[in-house]
Amino acid sequence: MAKDDTTDASLKPDAIGFLDALVIGLNATSPAYSVAAVIGPVVALVGIYAPGVMLASFVPMLLIASAFYYLNKVDQDCGTTFSWVTRAMGPWAGWLGGWAIAMTGVLVVGALADVAVTFFLLAVGLDDWADDDVVRQVLTVLLIVVMTAICVIGTELSAKVQNVLILAQVVCLLVFAVVALYRVYADTGTLDSVDPRFSWLDPFGAGGAPLTASLLLGVFIYWGWESAVNLTEEVEDSATAPGRAAVWSTVLLLVTYVAVAFAVVAYAGTDYLAENAAEEEFIFALLAEEAMGGWDWVVLLAVSTSALASTQTTIIPASRTGLSMARRHALPAHFGRIHPRFRTPDVSTWWVAGIAIVWYLVLFQISENALFDSLTALSLLIAFYYALTGLACAVYYRHRLTRSVRDFFLIGLGPLVGAGLLTWLLVESVSDMADPANSYSGVSWLGLGPPLVIGIGIVVTGVVLMVVWRLMAPAFWSERPSTVDADLAHRDGS
Repeated sequence: MAKDDTTDASLKPDAIGFLDALVIGLNATSPAYSVAAVIGPVVALVGIYAPGVMLASFVPMLLIASAFYYLNKVDQDCGTTFSWVTRAMGPWAGWLGGWAIAMTGVLVVGALADVAVTFFLLAVGLDDWADDDVVRQVLTVLLIVVMTAICVIGTELSAKVQNVLILAQVVCLLVFAVVALYRVYADTGTLDSVDPRFSWLDPFGAGGAPLTASLLLGVFIYWGWESAVNLTEEVEDSATAPGRAAVWSTVLLLVTYVAVAFAVVAYAGTDYLAENAAEEEFIFALLAEEAMGGWDWVVLLAVSTSALASTQTTIIPASRTGLSMARRHALPAHFGRIHPRFRTPDVSTWWVAGIAIVWYLVLFQISENALFDSLTALSLLIAFYYALTGLACAVYYRHRLTRSVRDFFLIGLGPLVGAGLLTWLLVESVSDMADPANSYSGVSWLGLGPPLVIGIGIVVTGVVLMVVWRLMAPAFWSERPSTVDADLAHRDGS
């Protein structure tokens, strides 16, 4: 065998099944960490209607999940948004969509690993270690390296790890919710408990600006479910299973978020949650001690496993997108290397991890708040590539939208409405982030909030790199937009 070029190799087909993909999609959202991070601020904005916000935030996610499902049916490419947008809208839009996905992994991996380490140390009673920045940074970097190695070693191993983590996470969350609700009805709570009511599901109960601001928080706790679709080339029944896993993961997340929101609001009451909103993800640490006494480690462990699972699964979309872009000549060829033994994109995976580690360490030296400001900047990238995918679905299927009522709503109108809602939230996010007072750090960068500066910087960097690569290797830019009918006709003809 004279040739040792693994860039033409394929990912391992049928490595995992539907349930594995579903679990990975769920874990990628980091449900325990996500709900812990937003429940305080959401309650501060809308009070008892926090469960309703979780319900309303689900709507655009379901509509975009429908777009992922139908686009994956005709193009099982691990690059997902990058590949689909390129086909539907051309290489420039496709490249920017791929860049946005890749950078979300860079922005979030370090912060998630830091949370996983911190909450684990708190759960096992090592509070002094959790307060030591050097110890936390060392352990965080080691954790990223270990989780990246698991991703490289194989998708099957990744799935097995994720199955254990989702079980631990869900069990811990359910234990907390049951204990909290029991103490509410038994009237043994230590805080100002409130009896749950179905009226809390009304997302418009608070109305006005508070509703808009809380929806911004609510929408992005669902982010990550599409990781299942990024594994499409490695999932059994790749044409439908990954898309179904994405849709079902959003539904299961809805149930989890609404249930936990009910339990938290009922046990703690709105005043306590609003007063401690600034604690954000640490609100669960406070509530766990109040509701469960010496068993508070159960909830701390839930948040830790949640962040740990998401540390691993967040690497998957970024690395698979890098692979897909390299295969289409939108990035240097070495990003498309597939490990000859493990059949995973090892080069792009380690690159994502390496850049994420550097990003984490640099921002941590600026301030811990700057690190979490970078998480806030995620909202811009997420809204952008989700909205782009919804639009691409309608454009790609445009000649089929009038064939049936089902196609019109599920492939056309639904994804367009989802894209419109996310575009509106994107505009609202930009407006909100422009005010430095709304950032974690509360400081001004160039007269704007740090999250907006980070977001703009990432976009500008992406545009510059895209133009440079267009000049160096123009092959990718020869691709022209197409429709599903044209692609299927070409495929049948070949």
